[in-house]
Amino acid sequence: MSKLFATGNSEISSREKRNMERARKVASQGMVLLENKGALPIDKSVKTIALFGNGARRTIKGGTGSGDVNSRFVVNVEQGLEDAGFSLTTKAWMDTYDTQVETARMGYFGELQQEMAAKGMAAVMKIFTEPFVEPAISGVSQKEIDAMKADLAIYVLSRNSGEGKDRTPGAGDYELSDTEKTAIANLANAYGNLIVVLNVGGVIDTKFLRAQEGIGAILLMSQAGNIGGHALADVLTGKVSPSGHLTTTWAENYEDYPNAKTFSHMNGDIHDEYYEEGIYVGYRYFDTFDVTPAYPFGYGKSYTTFNVKTEEVTADAKQISVKVCVTNTGATYSGKEVVQVYYSAPTGKLEKPYQELAAYAKTKELAPGESEELIITYQVDRMASYDVQRASYVLEAGTYYVRVGVNSRATKVSAAVVLDQETVTEVLSNRLVLDCEMNELSSADVTPYGYAEEEAEKEQACKLDIASTDIETKTVTYEETNAEIAANTSEKKITMQDVMSGQATLDDLVGQLTIPEMAELCVGTSRGNMGGDTAIIGSSSAVVPGAAGDTTSLMIEDRDIRNLVLADGPAGLRLSKHFKADAEGNVIPGTSDAPIPGMDLLMAGSPKPEIPEDAIDYYQYCTAIPIATLLAQTWDVDAIKECGDIVGEEMKEFGVTLWLAPGMNIHRNPLCGRNFEYYSEDPLVAGKCAAADTLGVQQHAGVGTTIKHFALNNQEDNRMHTNAHVSERAAREIYLKGFELAVKEAKPMSIMTSYNLINGIHSANNKDLLTAITRNEWGFDGIVMTDWGTTGGMEMNQGMEFKYGCSSAAGCIKAGNDLTMPGKQEDVDEIIASVGAKDGDVVCPITLGDLQTCAKRMLNTIMKSSAYME
Repeated sequence: MSKLFATGNSEISSREKRNMERARKVASQGMVLLENKGALPIDKSVKTIALFGNGARRTIKGGTGSGDVNSRFVVNVEQGLEDAGFSLTTKAWMDTYDTQVETARMGYFGELQQEMAAKGMAAVMKIFTEPFVEPAISGVSQKEIDAMKADLAIYVLSRNSGEGKDRTPGAGDYELSDTEKTAIANLANAYGNLIVVLNVGGVIDTKFLRAQEGIGAILLMSQAGNIGGHALADVLTGKVSPSGHLTTTWAENYEDYPNAKTFSHMNGDIHDEYYEEGIYVGYRYFDTFDVTPAYPFGYGKSYTTFNVKTEEVTADAKQISVKVCVTNTGATYSGKEVVQVYYSAPTGKLEKPYQELAAYAKTKELAPGESEELIITYQVDRMASYDVQRASYVLEAGTYYVRVGVNSRATKVSAAVVLDQETVTEVLSNRLVLDCEMNELSSADVTPYGYAEEEAEKEQACKLDIASTDIETKTVTYEETNAEIAANTSEKKITMQDVMSGQATLDDLVGQLTIPEMAELCVGTSRGNMGGDTAIIGSSSAVVPGAAGDTTSLMIEDRDIRNLVLADGPAGLRLSKHFKADAEGNVIPGTSDAPIPGMDLLMAGSPKPEIPEDAIDYYQYCTAIPIATLLAQTWDVDAIKECGDIVGEEMKEFGVTLWLAPGMNIHRNPLCGRNFEYYSEDPLVAGKCAAADTLGVQQHAGVGTTIKHFALNNQEDNRMHTNAHVSERAAREIYLKGFELAVKEAKPMSIMTSYNLINGIHSANNKDLLTAITRNEWGFDGIVMTDWGTTGGMEMNQGMEFKYGCSSAAGCIKAGNDLTMPGKQEDVDEIIASVGAKDGDVVCPITLGDLQTCAKRMLNTIMKSSAYME
């Protein structure tokens, strides 16, 4: 009988209730109060609310694509306010909008179903490249306002996005539509203290909202998971004082971003992406080039006020320590404050940004008048810059100013750390050489942001001397080849149990495996075309319905080599909520709910499975935690770790080994369709958040995270075939740094490579990235896997002529990419044919040692997994 981890009980479990309440508390901590003219918290005299906007009832819990979570239910803003005791006067308006959306939705899927009939399942990819977009609201007229009069009005503005398609800068997406502007203006004029809630996963233009008279508050709700409506009500009513701070710069105009005109589709070229802004990403650009944002990085208001006083800064050759006292200076509300520590490095041979985030901390809940002392530390070598000419991280001689504040435009100089001579902190090797000529942005002769007291602060700052001779220099040794493991000719068939009991080693086991066995071990189990009839995108697991994939089960009986089960994220586990199995525990194909919203409509005409009378219903309800950007906005690693704990607990319950999360790419441009899955524009924040998420998950023995997408997955249009041209310095300091921090601090079980090329080489086939940098430099000892369909068969832009092709399965093995997912027979055949082949005979010749090394890493991870924990 097959073992199923799902429950046969459809009732809501105590685990669901507990985890949703935990997610609710975290969600409220990451909401950001952008503006408040006294409208928040809602006055206790308010009993009725006029609730409008496309997110009022159709609240978005998280974006689309593989990051979507099939939770039991979603608490929308409407329900959240009603459960908080308010009466809503606008039910009829929301009903009308529901009808408009449903009509449009049926039309969209009806057209797609017709296209499927003509082109087959390949047409399904349009769900990603041309997703359903809810129609604009019909407006809010003065007549409706008068008829639905209430004590207070709230407008919930939503935006959705997802994998496979980038956003647009125009009306209805980055910009507000004319209909939205008219509705908001009408409500603001009628009420005089309109509350605008932003149910958005990324940046939008806020000029209109900030300029409109009668708007009393703007609150960034973000996308808060399936319990988001309750979390929002907690903040609106003052049950929770908002303490979220932005982790991305919100520009005054889209054109203010340095890559605004060239990002993705904006210049008409989705094949090549030139990272010409170099290291000047996010606040590094806005501060260095003195471009005033609408809301700076790190910004966030509260219902109370705080005084942040730097009491002491100390430094030695290893660490800088900042002692800060934070006091709640308000009289009514308690609250939490975020303290951010930045440094300004001296400009020498290498250009430097105006300032860079070095460390941060969040206070506990402080009552009015209460204080807390924080000790915030960071390593001195974190201030080093990468010198491509010397292939080393270097601390140049001069003064490093330590700055303390609550956002990037509110920092004050607190100390001056003086380094006597230049010193090298780490000797590496250039591994991501730029493949073209590119003029990187330079700050030479540019006057950065400054403020009136800055020079005086520098003069008065305490001077802390560090001797360069006291700073350690590390030198990395690279392993360029994979040694062959000797064949094991023992007549005894070695099993995983033999290895785990100490009767044999992994080398003994690998030495007995045949080349076909190892090829199967390094390729996922899906054998259908991704988009064909035998596999559904992102739902190819045979063990846990709705999970994204499995590793091979061909050697379970004779060698006890069990499966890894991989499930999507990063806003929780994406599994089928319901499926049926026969009395022997075999899942009945076609009985699972659709892994992709709307798939049920597309498959409406498909043949129904034959269900035996003794079939049993099973359920897998998971918690949708807040999106990654909201988690990061908490600036609270303990809160993020708690969300990881939620996911880890549910992984153990449902038999999932690896969570395909967290996503941690950089918010390079606000139009990236997948930014909601990522934490920040800053690599320190991204790395700290991913590490916290990983530690939360991996405190549950045998399950782990898969940090992704490695690397430079910063656009979605043509994401499978775009070439990211980037300098080695920008790559290492901005786009790889967060991954490095997460690997070193949390040791994730796996890493997922991105689809794109980096300087002409597919990430999945890039040995310099996956072996030299990840393993030799960072010490990563888990497995590396591909994203789904990287070797072909899952092209999203049907009919497009691609400038760059796909990666190869043998190339993955050569690079140190241990697992090709979801796997197809061609991948297995290619790997087998490539072992020991000559140049020219196959796409990518590999050695037996290459394949054995990947197989050994797979076995090592499987051995440590929950597959062996009864």
